[in-house]
This record gives sequence, C-alpha cells and structure tokens, in this order.
Amino acid sequence: MYRLIDHTADLGIEVEGDSLKGLFKNAALSLTHLILGEIPKEDKQEEISLSIEGEDLEDLMVNWLSEILYLFEGEKKVLTDLEIKDMDSKKLNAILRLVPFDPERYEPQSEIKAVTYHQLSIEKKDGKWKARIIFDV
Repeated sequence: MYRLIDHTADLGIEVEGDSLKGLFKNAALSLTHLILGEIPKEDKQEEISLSIEGEDLEDLMVNWLSEILYLFEGEKKVLTDLEIKDMDSKKLNAILRLVPFDPERYEPQSEIKAVTYHQLSIEKKDGKWKARIIFDV
C-alpha cells in the first residue's frame, strides 16, 4: 500500500492509488498502519461522516491526514476502513469506520506528531495517482 522513504529526522512514505479517491484512502490507511503496525479488524465499528476542505490537492491531503491523526491522538479512535463518497481537488466527503484505541491490544509503533507540507507531492503518472508525504515524528 505504501513504501517508506528515507528522510532525516522525519518519516516519509510514497503511496499510490488507481484513482484520486483510492490515493486518499490508501494514504489514510497507511497512516494508521504506520502508527500501529497493523489495521485493527473488529466487528463493532463506529461510523462517522467527515468533510474536509483545502486550497488544492496538497492542502486537502494534509488536512485529511491531520484529521485522521487527530482522531487517534485526540479522540483515541483508530481508523479501520473508509469510503470516500465524493471529492474534487478542494473537498472530500467520506464515511470513516473507527474503533476505540485499546492499549491492551495495540502498541503504537510510531509517534507521529504532524503531517507536513515538506516535499509533499501529488501527481498522476502512468495512469496512477502517486503521493509523497512526510510526517513529523
């Protein structure tokens, strides 16, 4: 789903998707995987609607992933799956499936402080959408 990239004092990934929706979905799930080392598989999941806006695709990606990170850090909820209902270059509407973070079952693998704009790129290349994202750890 993603590939780690070397980056001094930060953590970077390259992620791709067959569509723009797929790219944003894979980026969100990759963030969960980076934090926990796995994506929880649970029967009882809470569903929430989430709408995110940005000035452009890059800003939208940072705002999107920052919200996923906030749900983990601030609300102690873990993303298990999601469906992006609709989106364009400045807005995204999604349904997130979440479970409460259980420290007895999951031990965080990475402490991610923030999603950065540093070296952020999103492009369509060879029929696939690709993004490079750097996280502050």
